[in-house]
Amino acid sequence: MTKAYELECIKCKERYPKDEILYVCRRCGGLLDVKYDYSAVNVDEIDACVGKIGERAALKGVWRFRELLPFGEDVSPVSIGEGNTPLYRCERLGKKLGVELFVKHEGLNPTGSFKDRGMTVGVTKALELGVRGVACASTGNTSASLAVFAARASLPCYVLLPKGKVALGKLAQAIMHGAKVFSLQGNFDDALRVVIEFCEQENVYLLNSVNPFRLEGQKTIAFEIALQLTLGDVVGGSSERSVQKSRDYWEVPDRVVLPVGNAGNISAIFKGFVELKTLGLTESIPKMTGIQAEGAAPIVHAFKSGAEEITPVEHPETIATAIRIGNPVNAPKALHAIKSSDGYAEAVSDAEITAAQIELARYEGIGVEPASASSVAGLKKLVEAGIVERDESVVCIATGNLLKDPERAVSVCEAPIEVPASVEALKKAIAAQHH
Repeated sequence: MTKAYELECIKCKERYPKDEILYVCRRCGGLLDVKYDYSAVNVDEIDACVGKIGERAALKGVWRFRELLPFGEDVSPVSIGEGNTPLYRCERLGKKLGVELFVKHEGLNPTGSFKDRGMTVGVTKALELGVRGVACASTGNTSASLAVFAARASLPCYVLLPKGKVALGKLAQAIMHGAKVFSLQGNFDDALRVVIEFCEQENVYLLNSVNPFRLEGQKTIAFEIALQLTLGDVVGGSSERSVQKSRDYWEVPDRVVLPVGNAGNISAIFKGFVELKTLGLTESIPKMTGIQAEGAAPIVHAFKSGAEEITPVEHPETIATAIRIGNPVNAPKALHAIKSSDGYAEAVSDAEITAAQIELARYEGIGVEPASASSVAGLKKLVEAGIVERDESVVCIATGNLLKDPERAVSVCEAPIEVPASVEALKKAIAAQHH
């Protein structure tokens, strides 16, 4: 069956055919969105995920929600088992912060970040369109994920990285999986500008988040959060939330807090929640709350000043390399998501990010890279400011795994204690630690 959808400009509403290779509107330069005919969506098949009935309920991950992805049933996805990441109940840290806290750990995707959700859809679309290859600019995670999916699909892959600005764990993934990696003399925004021009000239498919199809995969984070809360499919903590025996709607949290770099993820997750409400599966949309690093916070500045557009940060700086982006391409979508959901945007310091990274690891056993910890750091700041109420249910998105940036983790934690090879020396060293 051919699914009814088109590309639509979010500014001027110009529409384009679904098989046209296009990233921004030809008329006004606005960002594009995938628009479905929701009246034709099989809601019963999606709802069957909750009832645990039917063939679709047996599926896991991104492709479980195929009714809301831009493909017909005849398309075979390029998949490595992405999605279906755990939702952790974080009672200790939540009690300290004063909220009912959950963490959706996207760092447990196959390549260690949420990017896999977008790439399974993006690379599947690349094959469907018959392009010569795929490419991206990246601060690390995008390149790692694209390289893996391109290898799986036997597509040439080109990656542009800002020189000296990418964590080694991410660089290693891109190189190992056969991508042609180029170290660009400039920052991420320079790399994105160059790769966009390259793709247009060489019939190579761009898979940065300006590509509207990639975001369709990332919106499944919203679907999974709602599904997991509704089923009580939550890891850890007490079982106060039980499976709803007789329910009218899927359950959603009061608020979703996540790191914001190029701003595709907050836009995508918002769209996912909007679609669930449009289809009558949920009653409400969580308050979308975006967190940026202080040295790379153009969306926060625009939100707090009431500006309609961002003012790019020319030289973005933060330890959180995954969100070290000064001119996020999806800023208009992100601002819309935040404002439309009565959400918020906040900036946190590198010191606050590091403290949250350590707390998340030691309170809850969840290891994340620095950018991921910005969501928890931002939540703490907003609770203390009274912007997040203390009885809210909050899901923080952890976007990347601790092992993406092990050098940083080692540098902020205590060094191993060297001792002679004897039990007595070990016991003496342990005793010294308690004084």
